[in-house]
Amino acid sequence: MSTPTQDDLLAPEAFPGEPEVTRRARARMLERQIAARGVRDPRVLAAMAAVPRHLFVPERLRDEAYADHPLPIGHDVTISQPYIVALMTELAQVDPGDRALDVGTGSGYQAAVLAALGARVSSVEIIEPLATKARERLAKLGYDVEVRHGDGWAGWPERAPFDVIIVAAAPREVPPALVEQLAEGGRLVIPVGGAEQELQVLTRRGGSISRRTEIPVRFVPMTGKAQGGR
Repeated sequence: MSTPTQDDLLAPEAFPGEPEVTRRARARMLERQIAARGVRDPRVLAAMAAVPRHLFVPERLRDEAYADHPLPIGHDVTISQPYIVALMTELAQVDPGDRALDVGTGSGYQAAVLAALGARVSSVEIIEPLATKARERLAKLGYDVEVRHGDGWAGWPERAPFDVIIVAAAPREVPPALVEQLAEGGRLVIPVGGAEQELQVLTRRGGSISRRTEIPVRFVPMTGKAQGGR
């Protein structure tokens, strides 16, 4: 079997029943928003091509599903712009079989991308209606993701340790529980800050944690205990 070229990855096949206009929009997303801005990992490009983003946004917004900006999905929550999902996924360096924690399930899109990469995905969502809908949506689309309603600040200790943790809401500081739940060699990709936020990557190696800053970002604030709640 031949290895797909980048041109192959940037020309995704249509999903059953998918309009051609939607397939073309996804191809433009891959080429102009993701590959053109430096995301090069062919497995990440393939996963972004394979997941039908338009099925993870409200029906009234499906025409904008592949646009270069976040979209509201209810409850004052957004689905991140495609480039940010791709970048965070590439920074996480996901391998098949990795144990992955997705904090802030939202509509389930990031969890689906992780599953498309072959990760064993657990996902935590603090807003119960979103958790319920995401669980149903992911199951209907065939993604093997375990979703729970809970506070992402605490991670998911029963499923730890994790090789990959990706966080889709910004606390003012990195939650200690998420650092504790990293496996040896594990990567935590998280936005951190208040009015000004930065995307950070933390890696556990030899019992110590290294940290680097990538780019300025803008995410919804992490709620629950991150804001002093219970």
